Amino acid sequence: MSVTSDFYHSQAAKCTGEADASALPQVRDRNLRAAAAWRAMADKLVLTEATRAKQVARKEAETTDLG
Repeated sequence: MSVTSDFYHSQAAKCTGEADASALPQVRDRNLRAAAAWRAMADKLVLTEATRAKQVARKEAETTDLG
């Protein structure tokens, strides 16, 4: 299964909602930390995909220049 940044963002939103609904400070903090972790994973995935796309484009350009 391929994970998308949309999945990570939806998990972060879910954790944020659970944090907002919680009356217990420890549970709220745990959910806020989880939401931050999900957002960090989404950001990392987006960066990785952008870097990979740039590398593919550069290799295609090099191949075209040589051919």
